[in-house]
Amino acid sequence: MTKEEFLFHLQGASLVALKFAENYVKNKLTTDFKYNVILNASTDDPNLPQFDIYPEDTGKMQLDLSDNEVVDLLYRKGKVPVWIDINVLKSSRKSTTFNLLCAGRYSDNKEEFYYNHNGSGPFGIKSPKLPVGYKEGSKFKLK
Repeated sequence: MTKEEFLFHLQGASLVALKFAENYVKNKLTTDFKYNVILNASTDDPNLPQFDIYPEDTGKMQLDLSDNEVVDLLYRKGKVPVWIDINVLKSSRKSTTFNLLCAGRYSDNKEEFYYNHNGSGPFGIKSPKLPVGYKEGSKFKLK
């Protein structure tokens, strides 16, 4: 996957995640996107030879990044995390912020990407964090 392809997948997944979140939230979500990236959210066996693993990323988070900054952070030696869960976190008048929860395993093999079968590469679209007591079909306000 090239950097351009990864950026394309990130932008596409962001739009789909925004549209999905609109089913749950009352907030008006804008298309000026920001990202919080949680690195190495998986427990990985360092002996898996087909992956690059960065144990130094454990516990690290990067906040308020642009899409290009996300690509610069996650695109390493032509490889990207094999799964990246994306969901809307918060909304302001100016921007919509997403959480990107990333696997610690990096690959350049599209067959290794968890969500490749649905055309989103490594990106898995998730709902916003549902509040305690959430009732199906109701909408809530993001904080």
